[in-house]
Amino acid sequence: MFRNSAMLLLLLSGSALAETVKVTSPDGKIVVEVSDDNAQPEYRVYYKDQSVIDPSLLGLVFKEQAPFTEGFKITDTQRDSIQSTWQQPWGERQTVSDHHNYVRLTLSHDQVVNHQQPKSWLAKLFNEQPKHLSAQYTLEFKVFNDGLGFRYTVPNQPGFEKIELVKESTEFSIANADSTTAYWIPARGWNRYEYIYNETKVPEAAHIHTPATFKMENGIHLSIHEAALTDYAAMTLNQRRTGKYVADLTPWSDGVAVKSNNGLQSSWRTIQIADSAVGLINSDLILNLNEPNKLGDVSWVKPGKYVGIWWEMHINKSTWGSGERHGATTENTKYFMDFASKYGFDGVLVEGWNIGWDGDWFFNGDVFSFTENYPDFDIEALSAYGAEKGVKLIGHHETSGNVTNYRDQMQGALDLYARLNVEQIKTGYVADGGNIKRIDENGIVRKEWHDGQFMVNEYLYNVTEAAKRKISINTHEPVKDTGLRRTYPNWIAREGARGQEFNAWGTPPNPPSHIPMLTFTRMLSGPMDFTPGIFDMGFNGLEADKNRPQTTIVKQLASYVVLYSPIQMAADLPENYLAKKDAFQFIIDVPTDWQESVAISGEVGDYVVIARKAKGTERYAEDDWFLGALTNEDARSIDVSLTFLDANKTYEAQIYRDGDNAHWETNPYDYVIESKTVTAKDVLTIKMASSGGMAVRFKAL
Repeated sequence: MFRNSAMLLLLLSGSALAETVKVTSPDGKIVVEVSDDNAQPEYRVYYKDQSVIDPSLLGLVFKEQAPFTEGFKITDTQRDSIQSTWQQPWGERQTVSDHHNYVRLTLSHDQVVNHQQPKSWLAKLFNEQPKHLSAQYTLEFKVFNDGLGFRYTVPNQPGFEKIELVKESTEFSIANADSTTAYWIPARGWNRYEYIYNETKVPEAAHIHTPATFKMENGIHLSIHEAALTDYAAMTLNQRRTGKYVADLTPWSDGVAVKSNNGLQSSWRTIQIADSAVGLINSDLILNLNEPNKLGDVSWVKPGKYVGIWWEMHINKSTWGSGERHGATTENTKYFMDFASKYGFDGVLVEGWNIGWDGDWFFNGDVFSFTENYPDFDIEALSAYGAEKGVKLIGHHETSGNVTNYRDQMQGALDLYARLNVEQIKTGYVADGGNIKRIDENGIVRKEWHDGQFMVNEYLYNVTEAAKRKISINTHEPVKDTGLRRTYPNWIAREGARGQEFNAWGTPPNPPSHIPMLTFTRMLSGPMDFTPGIFDMGFNGLEADKNRPQTTIVKQLASYVVLYSPIQMAADLPENYLAKKDAFQFIIDVPTDWQESVAISGEVGDYVVIARKAKGTERYAEDDWFLGALTNEDARSIDVSLTFLDANKTYEAQIYRDGDNAHWETNPYDYVIESKTVTAKDVLTIKMASSGGMAVRFKAL
């Protein structure tokens, strides 16, 4: 008896003996085990007693110091349990619940700090030999009912005054990988994140971006991603042996992944887990792993809807560059401002207003000016005109990937917009992956990735500088979203996937499966400025092989509810909306800020149904609900219980649905608008055409 008790005390004491630490989700369904039993620390994850992540290695590898891999032992364990709520200033829901169990592990090893041998006899003379020091790092795990996150921290310690991290040893070993389906886009390609998603078995998904979604044969769904990415390199997933993904960090141009002179902290590695695909959408895990708002009062951050001089350039009606067909003119902008004012839109985006678009702007990022307008665009007069109309000018900064040129002008450019009462800026970083141009401290041109540590910091610098002037940022060609909108609420949206513009010239355009695929993949990371709402499918002709939206009009309407963003564009030309004003009414009515959201039904890449409750404002009734449903190329009919509605209220359901003869290829304009009285006890039959949908406003009576 005594010997057994003594042994138990030794196991729990954090001694050099092998130890396995368990931490569970509050509901007990997720179990994480971290062990130092083998040569290198590892973890594994169970969900409902089934392995979802098989034993996976942990560790860090440095350029100079010995790696944090083999020989590290758990020497201290600290636990906590958190249950709280917090409020979003804007978002999918107003109140977020944070309920998780926490463990902080210290791992230590008496190791050689500098594993490189002295390079000269002089070094040997001065006894510059490798030093044996006790090195340590910490691992934090937070386990929620909807998944888990873990991260590394390397504290300041002797021998680590300067850190150059070469790679992580972090693994994600997908259980039953051969029979598990992966939904993915390729990592580190020329087109950043702007690829059509693949649906394959895991072995075929070799090097992929996150968030990556997985469906196991037993129906369990996983999403692997990261949260709170700051001052670190973005993580991609690189498959080695079948199902064994390694965290592959996007490097600097010199090959180093992460550089630091003040310790090191990774982003959170996240694994969302759910019984169904919609369970992934209903998760708040990524937001909960980010720090609270650092900006203080952010009442100046304004969700809303906008129109703009954008789509007409993609379909070649006008041009970004100056000349006879220049789109960004004073006259054209006033036309859009008049339209926005009449129909209740908050702002007008204008691209192509500033010097630098003439010529091959894609390769001439060094000639952009961010304070000088073309002569036919009177930015001062338009700011005043917008103020009279109650419409804000939305700014635009396209860098063409030359971030040094933008950084040199950023202060003056932001000051100009602040003086003109511009509250939002769309930024662009169009450049092939790995070709972001920076000038280093020696004046040498370096080429970096969009998602390396340098650009991670550059994007955040832009956001924080804008915040000083009460300006919000909508980043295009961004680093992927990792929930930083919680910490910096003026980072109001991003692109980071194939958007609507690919339907103008994409070759191929976005397929019918694209939006129901985005919902369960890219959209799990955060808001996307997709720019929905195209009403004219025939700008290139209606033939199926043409570049055009492969959707019905109703699917375009449903996208305003399905694809969450606090800023939504009515992307088409005003005249196309005026030609179908009855359908346009839904775009006028739908809000962009929500009190609650719930994903009701769906399968990855097939279809999805989402309902959202409006947050009460002067324009939107607090008790109104909106529903969006859309499908891929398969027409389908599903029954949806309306139990999400308030039980004690009656609603007028204003329904926008595909007509009986609707089909995205042959008849995208066939739609029906009808209404009926419903309550929470009713069931709504949603009938969707091929690449069609349904959009509903439930107006409380």
